[in-house]
Amino acid sequence: MDSIHIRGGNALFGETKIQGSKNAVLPILAAALLIEDVCVLENCPRISDVHHMLMLLSGIGCRVGRSGQTITIDARNVSEDTVSGENVAGMRSSIMLLGAMLGRAGEVTMGYPGGCVIGERPIDLHLNALRKMGVKIYEKEGVFTARAEKLEGAVIRPCVCSVGVTENVILAAVRAKGVTVLQNAAKEPEIVALCEFLREAGAVIEGIGGSVLIIQGGHKLHGVRFRIPPDRIVAGTYLMGVLGTGGHIFLEDAPVAQMHSVLRAAELAGAEVIVSRDGLSVMADQGRKALSLTKTEIYPGFPTDMQSLLMAALTTASGISVIEETVFENRFRIVEQLKKMGADIELRGKRQAVIYGVDSLLGCEVTADELRGGAALVIAGCMAEGETVVANRHFIERGYEDICRDFQNLGVNIYTEYGEKKIEKKETDEKNKYR
Repeated sequence: MDSIHIRGGNALFGETKIQGSKNAVLPILAAALLIEDVCVLENCPRISDVHHMLMLLSGIGCRVGRSGQTITIDARNVSEDTVSGENVAGMRSSIMLLGAMLGRAGEVTMGYPGGCVIGERPIDLHLNALRKMGVKIYEKEGVFTARAEKLEGAVIRPCVCSVGVTENVILAAVRAKGVTVLQNAAKEPEIVALCEFLREAGAVIEGIGGSVLIIQGGHKLHGVRFRIPPDRIVAGTYLMGVLGTGGHIFLEDAPVAQMHSVLRAAELAGAEVIVSRDGLSVMADQGRKALSLTKTEIYPGFPTDMQSLLMAALTTASGISVIEETVFENRFRIVEQLKKMGADIELRGKRQAVIYGVDSLLGCEVTADELRGGAALVIAGCMAEGETVVANRHFIERGYEDICRDFQNLGVNIYTEYGEKKIEKKETDEKNKYR
């Protein structure tokens, strides 16, 4: 019963509101550990990854409450230094608790994080960066312990520009002694949101939004109320949906300032986009154009998280499109599923896909095995003639609050058959009240 059913083949019309950002809220939740006070976060999406993070925080002694889109974190009495269990194994983002716990307690024992199968993503980059701050790592089967007798600022230049490494260094550095200079820092909007949250809480961080961050550690942090920005990847998902089907939609609260590369790709493929103060209007017909080459890159380039979504939309474009993946080595896993629906896609090694546009896709049973690929299969189902069933809905729920509701708002005949309710819906707001 872990599936989504779609009767596709029609253009999209309507409007939907964009949820809070998954990639922003998770590191900010981790950052709340650094603050021995109460923090209130607004516009938090009700997704399973947030649920898992809240369970991890609760497990180490935080008092956690939720009412609607607002989460309250009281981290005054953190009592544990071990982070493990199924919530770690099921979520790659749990790795950011490494820097947060080192900053708060100077020590943490963690299980190795899990998550989507889209590449190796070794944690060595994280560990090597933190070693420069005086952290020692002790590994044993299934877990590792990170410990710093004295966490100290340092000059750190990771060999790869990594969002996760940037987040972990920031989280450790704000409580370290002295100044940390982080070179080759990631510039994603979610990094900016994390820095702004910490700065509002009293941290001193310079260079926000650039490739060099200067963090003056040791400043007293205090509780803060902060609003999570809207999710640029979710907005891009529905944009790609209308690019694939044709139609006219409005995306309320779409963070257009963060979406330049995605908007550019949509325009090159034939869509018309109109930016307003309230969001984004997208119009497209069914005669979309192929894209000669789209290459995923670090921000502000085309996001790797959008690659499979664009691929789905281009399966019926007129001509030949090429997508090159430069970030992860295993992110074309969706190709075989799209081929089942009639797509004509050729893989050239692990890094390049050639999409030969076909007249139409046909609905069938397909299987999601990671978050964004699952959302891309939903887009393909919206485009396809007949019924599409997307199995493994739980992957999609890691990042989309209610993808069926949002596509229903855009006129799609889409529904789920729940054998059990979504993980976030299992608990009532009353049970989740701040306690």
